This record gives sequence, structure tokens and C-alpha cells, in this order.
Amino acid sequence: MTFNKEKILILAPHTDDGELGCGGTIARFIEEGSEVHYAAFSSCGASVPEGFSEDVLIKEVQAATKLLGIASDNLHIFDFPVRRFAHYRQEILEELVHFQKDMNPDLVFMPSINDLHQDHHIVAMEGTRAFKQTTILAYEMPWNNISFLTQAFIEFDDLALQKKIEALSQYQSQMGRAYANAEFIRSLATIRGVSAGTKYAETFEVVRFIL
Repeated sequence: MTFNKEKILILAPHTDDGELGCGGTIARFIEEGSEVHYAAFSSCGASVPEGFSEDVLIKEVQAATKLLGIASDNLHIFDFPVRRFAHYRQEILEELVHFQKDMNPDLVFMPSINDLHQDHHIVAMEGTRAFKQTTILAYEMPWNNISFLTQAFIEFDDLALQKKIEALSQYQSQMGRAYANAEFIRSLATIRGVSAGTKYAETFEVVRFIL
């Protein structure tokens, strides 16, 4: 069973969400020839740790996505205020509809609708509305998920895992977070790989699957 993945869109509420949720998958699919676009809806300037410039996350996402192989023209950064996406729900939906019309992706990755972070939840809800005729897979973020349905697995190799780890290492401003380290990233990929009968994998909820 195969599905079309020629054009892929990653929906990241904040910079680094896409790499955390599906960085190994991104690296694998780019290696296989997919055209990948990455949309980050906030650079979180208001919550940057002390000692870093307000635009540090913009520079970090540029470096991280470049390491994964995403072309600079395919990185789209918006400036919605962190933790206030609910106030901009319609504007976010309109941006997503533009992606649907202009890009018409074959496959969309986004957070789970059950993600507890308010910004993640809004992107997931509006993403489901905008891409009504597109395959959508929701990526795992264990620190935000009380429940998560491990319905689909995408396996990847050592090189893709290393690219994910190197990409996330670009986020020096986020290194204080418990999940922002190579040991956690490798461990989770190994656990999901065991579930899928392979070495490394990422797991996803199936929001919509068009075959």
C-alpha cells in the first residue's frame, strides 16, 4: 500500500514543533524526492529565554530546516502571538486555505487535535478544516498528549535520525526543555521502531487517509 507524497506540508504551530514531531520522516521523504514545505505559525518572540535575541527562533528554524533538506523558499514563517492563536483563528485558517489552493499538498502533517497546548489545538482544528480532501497525519508530542492513537508508523534509518537530532540541536534557545536532547529523541524513535518492527520510527494519528 502506498500513498502520494510528492508535495508535503508540515504545520508547526511554533518553530521546532515540526522537527520534534516528524523530523525523521521529513529527512526520509526529502531523501526520496518529496517536495517539503514547512509552515511555522509563530517564532515565539515573547517567550524567548533570557539572554537570547527576540528573533533567535527564526534563525534556529532556518538552520534546522536547512539541515533536514528543506529549501529556504519552502520555509514559511508567520508571526502569530504565542499562546494567543485562538484570537487569530480565522486568520490562521485563511493562511491554511492559501496553502491548499496554491500548493495543493498530497500529504499534511500537523499536531494532534487532542494536543493540550492551545496553539497546537488551533492549528490542528483549522488544518482539518482547510485540507478536507487531503491525507492528514497528526504527529506525536508526548509531553502534550494525554492520549494519542498510534495508528500509523513511518520508519526511517540512522541517517534520518541523525539529521533529526542535528536539526534539533540548532535550537540552542530550547536546550533547557526535557525533550530537547539527543537521548530522548533517539529513545522515542527506538520505542516507536520496536512497535513497528523496525529500528527507528515516528508514529501518527490518522486524521484522514486518501489512497
